[in-house]
Amino acid sequence: MAAKHKNIVWRDRKRNALGLPWSFTVYELGKDRLFINRGLINSREDEVRLYRITDMTLTRSFWQKLFGMGTIHFSSADHAMGNFDIKNVKNVQKVKETFSQMVEQSRREARVYTKETMLSGGMPMPGMPMGGFPQMQEIDPDDYENHMPVDDDRDDD
Repeated sequence: MAAKHKNIVWRDRKRNALGLPWSFTVYELGKDRLFINRGLINSREDEVRLYRITDMTLTRSFWQKLFGMGTIHFSSADHAMGNFDIKNVKNVQKVKETFSQMVEQSRREARVYTKETMLSGGMPMPGMPMGGFPQMQEIDPDDYENHMPVDDDRDDD
């Protein structure tokens, strides 16, 4: 099956327990999206924007290690896909690192910032200081009245 998407960085089939690509599930990593195509007669294509991926975990069972494979678990903010796995991937550390770099690049290009990034002092949102929150001014409790906003339209009857 030829790739029908443009700018594909990585492409592989889901593999069986022995590491053989005998499956009708195809994974394609594009510049800004991940496509998962399943099925032969009845088919389904899922797509997730890379900036929606929030976390990745790599796991390797004994059998996966034996056959040079692993599983990447994705946590996603995508409502349709939710959390999902790419199972039995060859060269899994290299593939996970590729995903990680592509996700970060996509987040920068889409200007997607997470609360975690803002609170940790990472890249702030435009117009926000480092740390994500405007600086608060300390007010002396004895001088509180001098710092209250003045409502000039109030009636002093």
